[in-house]
Amino acid sequence: MKKILLLHILLAFILIGCSSEAIETNMSEKVDDFQFTTQDNESLGLKDLEGQWWIADFIFTNCTTVCLPMTANMAELQSRMKDENLDVQLVSFSVDPDYDTPEVLKEYGERYQADFGNWSFLTGYDFQTIKELSIKSFKNLVKEPLEGDNQVMHGTRFYLVNPEGEVIKGYDGISSSEIDIIVGDLRAVTKE
Repeated sequence: MKKILLLHILLAFILIGCSSEAIETNMSEKVDDFQFTTQDNESLGLKDLEGQWWIADFIFTNCTTVCLPMTANMAELQSRMKDENLDVQLVSFSVDPDYDTPEVLKEYGERYQADFGNWSFLTGYDFQTIKELSIKSFKNLVKEPLEGDNQVMHGTRFYLVNPEGEVIKGYDGISSSEIDIIVGDLRAVTKE
């Protein structure tokens, strides 16, 4: 009888370990509905991502500071995901949609050797729309450039979004050491 009870307890731990609760979360925000334009002039929206795990960030192509390491880290994350056969989407929202046309975003992604099969760069909205989505859904600061400047101020986090469209965790997008943590979390949630 003790062996059966021990087996049930062990099985319960295994099942718990395979669920999305297996990772430590630090957010719980529902992503507002959106429908934007990709680097390939195609439409991508929240409904298209439904049922999938995805990582989001907020960047712009003529950024001279934080976007450089963020995009390099996203490229490294994509490479690691491919190595580990993790089926996760990457979504980079431009916070400078007036400058970042689909063509500009495509060229930018190509510089980082992005595989557009699972990494989309989004534009096709006005600044206010992305500012509101960023702040409301991701709790990510986005602020207009200062007078005479073209550098949009924005947060530097990567966000894990679950298949139901809820942001469940944020990571430091500038720190390359976070990639190991993200990959570990993705491994835990996608191997259910």
